[in-house]
Amino acid sequence: MKVRIKFTKTGSLKFIGHLDVMRYFQKAFRRAEVEVAYSKGFSPHQLLSFAAPLGIGLTSDGEYLDAEFDAVDTSEQMLKRINDVMVEELHILEFKELPEGAENAMASVAGSDYLLTIRDGYYNNHTFFDKLDDFFQKEEILMMKKTKKSEKEVDIRPMLYALERRGEQIYMKLATGSVANLKPETVMMALCKECNIEYEPFGTMTHRLETYMWNPENENELIPLGAVGHDIMEPKREQVNE
Repeated sequence: MKVRIKFTKTGSLKFIGHLDVMRYFQKAFRRAEVEVAYSKGFSPHQLLSFAAPLGIGLTSDGEYLDAEFDAVDTSEQMLKRINDVMVEELHILEFKELPEGAENAMASVAGSDYLLTIRDGYYNNHTFFDKLDDFFQKEEILMMKKTKKSEKEVDIRPMLYALERRGEQIYMKLATGSVANLKPETVMMALCKECNIEYEPFGTMTHRLETYMWNPENENELIPLGAVGHDIMEPKREQVNE
């Protein structure tokens, strides 16, 4: 059976990459002695699929992975079993069974939202908050985007879904995924350009709040990846066809 797991990545673990996170989950599932499913063949591996891996240096409360299991306890029991063998900085929040035919997390991703906090000592006397509304109202925001072979000018405005001040932080909701993808640092570069301020690569702390997919019932609405699926209320075992 396929399960969608929501988890956090915080603290010092913001400095480890996607492959390390994947290996950590593989080891955690073994330590928790849960019946995760493996691929067939000469080199079996756990069947895991991560949605929109987080960049190094970012923290998050809205990471997702899909995993296949041969058997599971209730969602509440599975959360406890796995969290008991994991560090606090990687903490599972949801464990939901996916409906038959559900698209995997990686293919479903369409957006993410973030909170950016300006670090002490950077962007002194900035005017970001004064410019946010006008910046978001622009019809076109051109930025240079690097590809593997070259650079090209791209209009990032269609990929910027929301931008606003929240206290002393900047909130943004951006396109994420294989079809369209916009990084928070690219928006900050464009905002610095708008404010005639030099961009500081280490000037902000970036925290992902949630990862989204398009609502199957409303193609103009983004919903959390965790909206798909349901809590498991009793132990289950995958039926094997002889």
